[in-house]
Amino acid sequence: MTSETSQTSPSPAAHGRAGATATPGHRPHWNKVPEVTAYFWIIKVLCTTVGETAADLLNEKLGLGLTGVSLLMSVLLAGVLVVQFRTTAYRAGVYWLAVALISVVGTLISDNLTDNMGVPLETSTAVFAVALAVTFLVWYRREGTLSIHSVDTVSREAYYWLAVLFTFALGTAAGDLVAERMALGYWVSGLLFGLAIAAVAVAHRALGLNAVPSFWIAYILTRPLGASVGDYLSQPTGDGGLGFGTVVTSALFLTVILGLVVHLSAGPSPYVDQTDATLSSHGGESWARSATYR
Repeated sequence: MTSETSQTSPSPAAHGRAGATATPGHRPHWNKVPEVTAYFWIIKVLCTTVGETAADLLNEKLGLGLTGVSLLMSVLLAGVLVVQFRTTAYRAGVYWLAVALISVVGTLISDNLTDNMGVPLETSTAVFAVALAVTFLVWYRREGTLSIHSVDTVSREAYYWLAVLFTFALGTAAGDLVAERMALGYWVSGLLFGLAIAAVAVAHRALGLNAVPSFWIAYILTRPLGASVGDYLSQPTGDGGLGFGTVVTSALFLTVILGLVVHLSAGPSPYVDQTDATLSSHGGESWARSATYR
């Protein structure tokens, strides 16, 4: 379970210096991102599912067209991110609302490129992969870390949310590419991506894959996993789904997300599963920390 506010470790530059003065834009002690627990991954997958079904629902019901819906959801996302940036610590409700909205916007960005502009999925997948890689490169060169447990400055939070947006767009494009080219069907595609996430977990636990790349690879893969689940539940039976529709599926998953967020916001909870690795170029040395699963 994730506590309402999570405390960060000292930054590499301040490591070993008691009472160091905070730099401009730095929020001492408090991280803006929840700990990586089972709850984190459950809500993340639920949000990706909502991103898929809600994007389809809004496009079908509002009559604004794909571009109009994209603009509307982008404005809503911008408003929530303003609130998120103004908070001084992690707040479950604001944070997960931002994730849910960014999942919808990321899906719509990919869909606009494919459906409105005719960009091949191979091209959009490559573009989003490069955009994400550049974001990580600039983030690391400027901040010395890619760890989500060191999101305690304005600039780090900006890099974090930009990376999250590109992971959703990349996951959408790559997931559609795999599903269309391999024609596996929804539930088989979901199983495939679930196994890929399990392989990352094994590589991290048993083979020593660093926690930072492990996290971000799994984060990307949860997008097509959630989309496959959403499509399987919402699409007509004739198309390989269960036929629940986008309204029922979206409402169901939003209800579960709301329940979990309310539960996490209720108060402090025991410290459980956490991985954290921070890489720093400070002093030409690599500085890392990995919390123990317990």
